[in-house]
Amino acid sequence: MLIINAISKNFGATRALDGVSITVPSGQMVGLVGRSGAGKSTLLRSINRLETPSAGEITFEGESILALRGRAVRAWRARCAMIFQQFNLVNRLDVLSNVLAGRLHWQNALGIAFKAFPEADRARAARALERLGMLPFALQRAGTLSGGQQQRVAIARALVQEPKIVLADEPIASLDPMNAQLVLEALRRINREDGITVIASLHQVEAALQHCDRIIGLAHGRVVFDSPTAGLRAADIERIYDVTDTAEHASAARLREPMPA
Repeated sequence: MLIINAISKNFGATRALDGVSITVPSGQMVGLVGRSGAGKSTLLRSINRLETPSAGEITFEGESILALRGRAVRAWRARCAMIFQQFNLVNRLDVLSNVLAGRLHWQNALGIAFKAFPEADRARAARALERLGMLPFALQRAGTLSGGQQQRVAIARALVQEPKIVLADEPIASLDPMNAQLVLEALRRINREDGITVIASLHQVEAALQHCDRIIGLAHGRVVFDSPTAGLRAADIERIYDVTDTAEHASAARLREPMPA
């Protein structure tokens, strides 16, 4: 279980997170929704220790994540994999090597440079690519792939870390609708088949409704909504986005009728 207790994060005079408290049971898929600047990315980066909160506590399975230092932080990032909006692949390397980079916690950078990977790791990477429908591209340079294909490679890289948690920071923001659907379906399948906790920040409310067990809405660095997906109503979306004439409001209009359980 991941427990986030009253964390805040300041960037100078700006408070990006303001007393956020969330408990996420193992194996849940959570959609973080909210406007740009609401604190979604800062929250994910705080969980992964790419940012250090100014106050509060984060624990996972009883261990304080904010107390970790040095090698222990790197070990945590292996257990808590991060998927980014811009994929963060090495374009000049082939797909297989990019996926094997997810084994860096167990190997060293020299192995990546000379492709000196243990056979067991190569097999693990191949299985991950196969699950994502990307094995035929294993020897192709990552930079030649489409955005949706690159994001599925990034998911495969996260998988070979053998994580307990996957954090996805706007994983479909730069993708067309078809590829966005493929990426979210892949994350959902991994969540269900492997029991991996997935927390994804999403601009698209409808994507969160379709794929997530639970929706958490952030506004101005605070949690303003937290409920199972079926509990989301039009008024909740209006409160999360604090607007009345945007695409999000259009989504809210489609939710005027109660959602089926």
